[in-house]
Amino acid sequence: MFENLSERLSGVFDRLTKQGALSEEDVKTALREVRVALLEADVSLPVARDFVKAVQEQATGQAVTKSITPGQQVVKIVHDALIDTLKGEGEPGALKIDSPPAPILMVGLQGGGKTTTTAKLAKRLTEREGKRVLMASLDVNRPAAMEQLAILGTQIGVDTLPIIKGEDPVAIAKRAKTQASMGGYDVYMLDTAGRLSIDEELMAQVEAVRDVANPRETILVVDGLTGQDAVNTAQNFDDRIGISGVVLTRMDGDGRGGAALSMRAVTGKPIKFVGLGEKMDALETFEPERIAGRILGMGDIVALVEKAQDTIEAEQAERMMKRMAKGQFNMNDLRMQLEQMLKMGGMEGMMGMMPGMGKMAKQVQDAGFDDKILKQQIAMIGSMTKKERANPQILQASRKKRIARGSGMEVSDLNKLLKMHRQMSDMMKKLGKGKGGMMKKALAGMMGGKGGMPDMGGMDQKQLEAAAKQLGGKMPGGMPGLGGGMGLPPGLSGFGKKK
Repeated sequence: MFENLSERLSGVFDRLTKQGALSEEDVKTALREVRVALLEADVSLPVARDFVKAVQEQATGQAVTKSITPGQQVVKIVHDALIDTLKGEGEPGALKIDSPPAPILMVGLQGGGKTTTTAKLAKRLTEREGKRVLMASLDVNRPAAMEQLAILGTQIGVDTLPIIKGEDPVAIAKRAKTQASMGGYDVYMLDTAGRLSIDEELMAQVEAVRDVANPRETILVVDGLTGQDAVNTAQNFDDRIGISGVVLTRMDGDGRGGAALSMRAVTGKPIKFVGLGEKMDALETFEPERIAGRILGMGDIVALVEKAQDTIEAEQAERMMKRMAKGQFNMNDLRMQLEQMLKMGGMEGMMGMMPGMGKMAKQVQDAGFDDKILKQQIAMIGSMTKKERANPQILQASRKKRIARGSGMEVSDLNKLLKMHRQMSDMMKKLGKGKGGMMKKALAGMMGGKGGMPDMGGMDQKQLEAAAKQLGGKMPGGMPGLGGGMGLPPGLSGFGKKK
């Protein structure tokens, strides 16, 4: 999401922040590049124009050009302007659910991911807010649309309205209302039919359902990859139906993200959520402050911690911390960390959320590392016996051949994995010394505690190694020594590089 825009803007701001003093002309030149970057990211022309004008008014004043750090001041002004452009009314992700059963109407065009998003939202309401949710499909046109929602409901453990063939959408909406009232549900979600494009029949049908249901929220689901078409769709639906918020889907794809930046400014409606994949938990709250930080390469440490909390079992993490504090770190621990990384979006996904690490994520990708390497490492650990995982020191030549053969890898790859494990194990022992003080300091720093984690933005290789040493480890291959707390193995050098 926003990868190309982020790359372009970081280049502009790198040049600004390296200059000691800024003239008004410097700022204007930089903002011209910002405008081009926004237009290339598919932001609508009026929004890009207004954005640059708002920034220019603030960024060319004496307070900025004469300040001690003018470049950083400009970045802050752009950051604040991005938040203003993205921000809608109310709390991000908050849905108006009062006087149960509260109806939520899901609308949008065909192929935008409406049915999947309905299920994702139902799962979120059930698991995070403890609501009893009933889903009902009103799509009588698309073959197997009703069955699709029923299958998704079974997968996520959310009830769906029984299917009665031949019913029209208004009758289904009335039956869903009755069932939700009688069944003691907090929310009932109405998944309406879509079309390939907006037409009178679709709008009349949705209007009729809206009038019967009187929804608390009317959520428009649009495909983020369609760019400005998504904004036009939102405008049309709002004019005719009246929407209360938007969910942008496929924001994990290679779309340029301009729809998100234009949506609120053009329609006045907030983006409540973004869909980031096909999995049922791949739905994120759209929070302007954090999105603006990601666009400007400032990372999103809050999202990283949230992902960690969602995927780490508290008891399992505590057990692992106790073992690490004693300097114990075996292959089972390493496998857990590698699996954890995959769950949290892989190496590139995690680094993209860490402040100042966005550029390094790109370097890692260019160097030929990808999540396939993590899977290969997990496969090699899986080929070991229980005894070998607990005590990898016993691995001799014959055992290594067997493990490499069993995982479809080379012995040289296994040796690199064992070297990585030794380096991480040594680091854990160092951190564990001194009554656990070093371990506690490192973990506190990683999780935003006192002292904080070294800012890795703009560091060269030597500086990164020095930062890694602050945490008691060394950097064998250009990757920071962040094993343990954040689950980022420090020794991936040379492993699985693309030939």
